Parts: sequence; structure tokens; C-alpha cells
Amino acid sequence: MIRYAAIRLVEIAALMALMSLVIYALIGLMPGDPIDLMRSADPRMSAEDVARLKAAYGVDRPLVARYLAWAGEALGGEFGYSRLFAAPVWSVLLPRLGNTLLLMGSSFVLALALALVLGTIAARHPNSRLDDAINLFCFAGVSVPTFWLALVLILVFAAGLGWLPASGFATAGTSDVGDRLRHLVLPVATLTVASVGGYTRYVRAAMIEALAQDHIRTARAKGASEARVIFRHALRSALIPVTTILALSFGGLISGALVTETMFAYPGMGKLIFDAVMGNDYNLALAALLLASITAMLASLAADLAYAWLDPRVSYR
Repeated sequence: MIRYAAIRLVEIAALMALMSLVIYALIGLMPGDPIDLMRSADPRMSAEDVARLKAAYGVDRPLVARYLAWAGEALGGEFGYSRLFAAPVWSVLLPRLGNTLLLMGSSFVLALALALVLGTIAARHPNSRLDDAINLFCFAGVSVPTFWLALVLILVFAAGLGWLPASGFATAGTSDVGDRLRHLVLPVATLTVASVGGYTRYVRAAMIEALAQDHIRTARAKGASEARVIFRHALRSALIPVTTILALSFGGLISGALVTETMFAYPGMGKLIFDAVMGNDYNLALAALLLASITAMLASLAADLAYAWLDPRVSYR
């Protein structure tokens, strides 16, 4: 397994180099550059000033030369300054990353826990009224637009009942943990409802297939309790395909949820990446997008390694 993990890490490093080139090229080919934006904001800037600034920032060089210069600095841990925030990239990125991990991680854990419970219940009673009710809930959660659900929650619990704050990360001048948790309730509820339906459908399908396997019938024939059959045998087999789905969603834990963060004015990675791309903030957009990419790749590697723990038949020799 160590040899397999080492090979995969080398592949991830090569893929990250390719991804950095692609992302840098896409951002670099966008119309306009930071100097052009500065000129449009300041009509008094002369053509000589523009040429001098482009030479100072290296914007006048070919795209490949600019990428190689950026890659050399990035390998040393230097990702430059953010033009929009006038601060080092990491000082802008890390607080937003912490906010997004808190928001997305909470909703991910809640959605997964609900999906395991609802999916297992539905799989144990297929085609029953309970199964139909769970399926209806899942389809409703998948079909409801996120922005509409966020508006409904704001109107009901913030504007109507006044129980929860409608937006923001915390009350100004307050560092109370309880206050921060109150601000998290509505966005976490929005993301949980939006994602639990899809997870539940995957768990239900995997559990139905696992409960039909020969080793499940053998365990029941030997007198194993229903709880042991479900949680020790069936659920472990069902988690193999579900693990793949969860690994694919890990990139979203870092890149954030743009719609939800915008609706609740939450300072997370989704809004930050959007603003960086729209504002031609090369350094900030590159660092944020590469961070999301490497997270998704490492999550895929972790899922591959988890297969051997979930299914003893899987071997990486």
C-alpha cells in the first residue's frame, strides 16, 4: 500500500503542475489585466505610467514566461499579493478558508449522518410508504433551488420569527461562540437540505444491493442480530460506493458554496474565488483554485486507501 500511495502522490504532483498551468492560462487569457483596470479607474494615468507598471509587474511578458516566474515563487511558498485586498495572499485566504471549513464541514457531517440513517431505513423497507416518503423528501431536497430555500429560511426564521440572524458571520464587536453558532444555523441548514437528498439516494441504493448479498443471508442464517447484520456487514459493504461519492464532494468543502455565501453574506471561499476571478486578482484566484484542486485529489487518494479497510478483498500489491 505504501508503494501505491507513493505512486499516487507523484501522479498528484504532476497533475497539480498541469492544473496550475491550465488555471494560470485561463485567468491570464481573460480580457484586461490589473494595470488596465487601474487605468480605467484613474483617467489621469498616462500611457507611460501604464507601460512602466506593466513592466514592473511583468504583465508585458509572454504568458509562458509569466507562468514560469510565478511557479518558481510558488514552489518557495510565495504566492504574492492580492490586488483586491492589498495584502499577502495567504493572509487573505486563510481566514476565509477557516470560515468555509466551518460552514461546509458542519453541513457535510449533518447531511452524511442523516443520509446514513434515512438511507438505511429506506433500504430495509423498500417500496413501502416509509420508503416513498423518504424518496419524496430526497427529490424535494434535490429539486429545490438553493437561493429559494435560503430566502424562505431568512423570511421565516429571521424576518418573521426573529429567532436567528439573517446574514453575516458574527455580530460586530462580539466574539462569543454562541453568537457565531447562531449565525451558522441558517446557512448550514440550507446546505444540509440541499445535499442530504442526493447522499440518501446513494446510501439507499448501496444498502439495497448490500442486503441482497450472499454473506448477509449467511449471517442471518447463523443467528446474527439484525443490528449486527446492518451495521457490521451490510453498511460496511454499502460504504464502498458511497465513499467514492463523498470523495468527489470534498473539493466543494474548500471551494465553498457561492450561492449560499452570497445569500447570507457569509465571508467564505466561494465568494472570495468569484471576486478574485471577476477582479482579475491573479494571485488570489490561483491560490484558491489550486487549493481546491489539491484537496479533491488528496480526497480521491484517501478514498482509494479506504477501500482496503472497508473490503478485505481489495489489495494494492
